[in-house]
Amino acid sequence: MARFHALPVAAVDRLTDDSVALTFTVPPELAEEYRHAPGQHLALRRRADGTEIRRTYSICSPAPHTEAPRQLRVGVRLVEGGAFSTYALKEINVGDEVEVMTPAGRFTLAPAPGLYAAIVGGSGITPVLSIVSTLLAREPKARFCLIRSDRTAASTMFLDEVADLKDRYPERLQLVTVLSREEQQAGLPSGRLDRERLTGLLPALLPVAEVAGWFLCGPFGLVQGAERALKELGVTRTRIHEEIFHVDAGTPTAPTTPAPAHSTVTARLDGRGGTWPVQDGESLLETVLRNRSDAPYACKGGVCGTCRAFLVSGEVRMDRNFALEPEETEAGYVLACQSHPATEKVELDFDR
Repeated sequence: MARFHALPVAAVDRLTDDSVALTFTVPPELAEEYRHAPGQHLALRRRADGTEIRRTYSICSPAPHTEAPRQLRVGVRLVEGGAFSTYALKEINVGDEVEVMTPAGRFTLAPAPGLYAAIVGGSGITPVLSIVSTLLAREPKARFCLIRSDRTAASTMFLDEVADLKDRYPERLQLVTVLSREEQQAGLPSGRLDRERLTGLLPALLPVAEVAGWFLCGPFGLVQGAERALKELGVTRTRIHEEIFHVDAGTPTAPTTPAPAHSTVTARLDGRGGTWPVQDGESLLETVLRNRSDAPYACKGGVCGTCRAFLVSGEVRMDRNFALEPEETEAGYVLACQSHPATEKVELDFDR
C-alpha cells in the first residue's frame, strides 16, 4: 500500500534555467519502503491555501541492488503556472521536509542481457536515466541505445549525467541527440522526432528487430509518433513500453455513454472494504476519496497509474488511459481517476 512520509531534502541541484533535481534522504527505518525498481516514480505532496497538491516525478538515480536506498533523486521541470513545480524551483531548500509517497509505476526494466533502446523527449529522460544507469552497472552483457530529443542544448536536463554514462560505457551505450530548435556542430540535423523521421532513422541507427525492449517517454505527441513508427517497422506491442509526461487538455477522450441514474461503488483498500453512492459526474476515485482519504492517487489525469484498481464486477467507462498497458486493461485493471460507472453496481479492488 502506497504511503507518504516526510523526507528531508539533501540537495537541490539546478539542471537548466527551468529544471532542478531534488535529492531526498531516506532514513534507515524507511529504506525498505523506498526500495524501487529502475524507472519508477514518486508522488510529492504539499498543502497550499487549504488545498492538497500532488505531483508525480520519476526517480533518476540508479536502483539499489542488494543494499537499501539511502537517497532518492527526482527531476522537476517548471510547468507554466504549475503549483508544485514553481514551489520546487523557487522555494524548496536543503533541510526542508517534503511529503513523498513510496515508489510506484510499471515503466521499469529488470536488468538482463540484450539490446535495449529508448526514445525520450525533454524531461522524459528522467526515468530512463535510472533504467540505463542501473542496467549497464548490473548487467555486463547489456547494451543500450538512447535517442533523446530536446529544444536546445541549454534546455537539456541531466546533460552531464548522460555524458558521464557515455564515458563510463563507451562500447555499450549509444547516444543520439536531436535538437528541435538549434543546429548542432555534429550529429543529426535539427527538427522534431516525428513518426516519419523515426521510421527512416531507426533502422540506420540499430538493428530494430534485435531490440528486446523499447522505452518511450515524454510528451504525448512524441510517444505516439514513436509508437507508430515502431509498429510500422514490425516491432510487436509487447516490446514497447510507454510513459507520458504531459497530455494536452485537448487530447481526445473516450466517447461519453449514459450513466445509470443511481450507482454505488464497493472498494477494497488496504484490507478494508466499503460501499458508497456515486454522486452525479464523479469519478470512482472521487467517490472513494470522499469516504477513504487514503485512496492512492497522484496526477488524476490518467497518466501516472497510481490509482490503478482491479475491476471485480460491474462495468466502467474510462475517459482516457495513458498509464495502463493493453494487457493490464485486458486483465481487468482500470484507472479509478478516469472511471465512471456504466452499471448500477461497481466493485473495485485496490489491493490486487
